[in-house]
Amino acid sequence: MQQDTTLLADGLHYEARIAQGRIATRAESWHDLFNAMVWMRHPALKRTLNRQQCLHIERMGPRERSPAQQALTQFDESGVVVQVRDKALLDLWDRHDWVALFHQHAGRWSDGGISVAAVVGHALMEQMLVPGRLLVGKCLVVLGDPVDAVAHVVDSIVAGTSLVTPTELRPLPLSGIPGWHAEQGEAFYKQADYFRPLREGRVYPRPL
Repeated sequence: MQQDTTLLADGLHYEARIAQGRIATRAESWHDLFNAMVWMRHPALKRTLNRQQCLHIERMGPRERSPAQQALTQFDESGVVVQVRDKALLDLWDRHDWVALFHQHAGRWSDGGISVAAVVGHALMEQMLVPGRLLVGKCLVVLGDPVDAVAHVVDSIVAGTSLVTPTELRPLPLSGIPGWHAEQGEAFYKQADYFRPLREGRVYPRPL
């Protein structure tokens, strides 16, 4: 529904309004257009994110935000679901060995060893409109070969085993994926301000 003074007059929290089937959508907003498109493509995921947000709002109130709410929001805005069939590639990702993950093993991004199952972050989509923007996705990783990786993520969120804290989300420099960016020589992958080294003490959780 169009976000106007009439809609906002109900005084409801944005997430509470969605739970009633009304998504506040601003006119001429790329951000909200992409959000609507994700709702159309992945309704079960979006409903699950909203349901979890509403549960936390009931517990915390509308002004406080729990770590889980932060994780839910980050995934909603910048989320990517990545499916990994070769655990050796996940180990490279764990170490932020970007040259090996993207450049030396470029073929694994086309043979199914590792793949982007879905881009679900609508803010991330909006950023794609900026020419040359080097994007970073906040990822949940599905290990193995489930029939539907996104449905697997939904089940995990419902079970309370995913998106409990923002540290679950793995950063992925999307421009490093073979074919995503025009120039992807080895020097490109050594740009430390984008392909950042692993922060000391940073340990990623096990994949789904």
